[in-house]
Amino acid sequence: MKPIKLTNGQIEEICKLAQDQRRILGFMNEAPIANDLFTILENLNIHLLQYPISSVSDRPAFSAVLLYLCEEGKELVFVGVNTADYFDKQIFAIAHELYHYFTKTGTHLSRLDMEDDEYNLIESKANRFAAEFLLPESQLREIIQAEFRDASLKLISIKTIQRFIARLQCTWWLPYRSLVRRLHEIDAITESQYEELYELSERDLQSEYGKIGLAINAETFRKLNRRTEEVGTSPQGIEYIIRNFEDHLISEDTFAETLQLFNRTPSDFGYEIIVEDEDLDDPMYFPRQEDMDEG
Repeated sequence: MKPIKLTNGQIEEICKLAQDQRRILGFMNEAPIANDLFTILENLNIHLLQYPISSVSDRPAFSAVLLYLCEEGKELVFVGVNTADYFDKQIFAIAHELYHYFTKTGTHLSRLDMEDDEYNLIESKANRFAAEFLLPESQLREIIQAEFRDASLKLISIKTIQRFIARLQCTWWLPYRSLVRRLHEIDAITESQYEELYELSERDLQSEYGKIGLAINAETFRKLNRRTEEVGTSPQGIEYIIRNFEDHLISEDTFAETLQLFNRTPSDFGYEIIVEDEDLDDPMYFPRQEDMDEG
């Protein structure tokens, strides 16, 4: 099976969608979204769920999931992100899920790595949208032109390109390999440059690229290359859980057990509920790896 290559028409459509949504959300091309992505979810009334689901292999069990629920005629939208993955890939995965949200492609589970996504048209489009949404092509071209006085990096040394990518990464918060892909997609680097850059050990902070990133912006670079393992949800998500309990849609035990997933207790919200320790320790109340693999 050959990797899917998006047509010029498909790319133009994706770029327009990303540009339109950035403008609607108040971001001009020169403005990085970066950490504001979490505020965007809140403004879109999308509930964020964060939970680490580790994998037996080096690759995460899944990247992110988009879920729709309907309660009393009202649609509720959730994005779940696997915090066992690197933080910059979490950012990319959320942007990926926004493509499915904006295009109304329905409930979606992203469990493939970008290499595998090359063989799926919708996933290829979602990945291209995520890259374009986080760093518009027009802005990337302007940055290259302003810095190198040329539209191409084909005569630039690999070390110089690495420093350039590291600065892009610390500003725009895309994963290293996504940035390498972006440069290749816009024909700014040659095939051989792409292959050499793509094979670098970008996660090893003691590697050549790792040292460059740390020298440019140690705090941001470490954050982007860390598996956060964070457990939590948006304030709206917690409120949804509480109201389900107050409306008697879930029991006291389920209320306490669900909050426990996000390191919260009923007493944090003024409710005194006692749940036996053995119940909280029961694995049936927590996501299991085999359950995720069946999703």
